[in-house]
Amino acid sequence: MKHVETQPISSGQNYCEQPVYHSSAPTLERRRLLIQGIVQGVGFRPFVYHQALLRDLVGFVLNDSNGVTIEIEGTRQALDSFQQALQTQPPPLARIDSIQFAAIPPTHETSFRIVQSKAGEQRHALISPDIATCDDCLRELFDPADRRHNYPFINCTNCGPRFTIIQDVPYDRPKTTMSVFPLCQTCQQEYEDPLNRRFHAQPNACPTCGPRVHFLARDTANQGQPQGIAPTTQDIPASNMQNSPGRSQSGDRTHSGHQGIRGLSPGL
Repeated sequence: MKHVETQPISSGQNYCEQPVYHSSAPTLERRRLLIQGIVQGVGFRPFVYHQALLRDLVGFVLNDSNGVTIEIEGTRQALDSFQQALQTQPPPLARIDSIQFAAIPPTHETSFRIVQSKAGEQRHALISPDIATCDDCLRELFDPADRRHNYPFINCTNCGPRFTIIQDVPYDRPKTTMSVFPLCQTCQQEYEDPLNRRFHAQPNACPTCGPRVHFLARDTANQGQPQGIAPTTQDIPASNMQNSPGRSQSGDRTHSGHQGIRGLSPGL
């Protein structure tokens, strides 16, 4: 916005007025932030993306070997509000241990982006444990009309495998065991859509492009979902189920249950 004032200019005995413009364009600042803690594999980059867009900020966010690095540019008020949101409204699965920031020169970018991760020689990034299936995924799982109906490897940015599929940091699909499962067109669209809860969900998959269940017994094979799981529950005698990994005699889940669950993970 520009404010206009008039200034008299002498011309002999006559006076005329000439507008004088004073620009009120806000001063832009840029900051580099390093976030450390459990900030990879928990939907942190999509969260940062949305917070930046809400405040008309530009810059980028990326995973690296230390955590998450952000370069953010805008007005001081918007930048302060952005940093406050990082500290007070992080994703539910995130844990921020520290935020370091420094002022750097503005670059006058025109958008905010999630950019390719960078690996360093030292690796200090923490990885989230596997997360139980969220309510949204459970609704899809049991919805006969949903394309992931009864798909055992359903997940999104709020749930699913993390620690059991990671092979290296920074946490990105090419550095997980999911790298051998190229995304189908529909899953790729979900992955790239900022409004989708699978935006940048690294384990994203479906029955078309993701891992499948195989059941092998007595020289027969059943493959698929749920056909691969149902015969398993029918074939294992109840007596063996009582002593299966992951269950105590009382039926409660034990520490070894992590390995039992991992047997169905895409990591194997």
